[in-house]
Amino acid sequence: MGKDGEANGELTLYRIGQLAKLSGASPRTIDYYTKIGLIEPEKRSDSNYRFYSDETLLRLKRIEVMKREKYTLEEIKVSLDNMHKVSSDEHVADKLTSLQLHLRQLEQEAKELSPIIDQLKPTQLKRMYKLLTPQSVACIEALLILLGKGPLL
Repeated sequence: MGKDGEANGELTLYRIGQLAKLSGASPRTIDYYTKIGLIEPEKRSDSNYRFYSDETLLRLKRIEVMKREKYTLEEIKVSLDNMHKVSSDEHVADKLTSLQLHLRQLEQEAKELSPIIDQLKPTQLKRMYKLLTPQSVACIEALLILLGKGPLL
């Protein structure tokens, strides 16, 4: 047995108490997340102890970030399940989750700007577009396409 868990080859496994201490989540939260399918134990011991992997620890951290971004637990579950289907590589899944959070924030900011932009006079609108660099416009258009909104101009 290793310092923080049970070594099984290169895989380190944690019991609920250890996982709670490392993740900052309570054992009760971990039990609940397991019950609703947000996380899954890697294996069970003969005495029915649940053991969780480092992947679960990363997933718990992503769950906390998404909760702070006001996602519901059901939205988090769907999002993380979709990311896992895209790639089982945790680095890629982590980057995709981060990108998704950034896109959601940008979409919210764009919605907040929309009424202000709608009130601009044509000359003000022209001036605003001239101030945007070509890279900014390309980035905005790419984001709009990713969000299914189509090109800007």
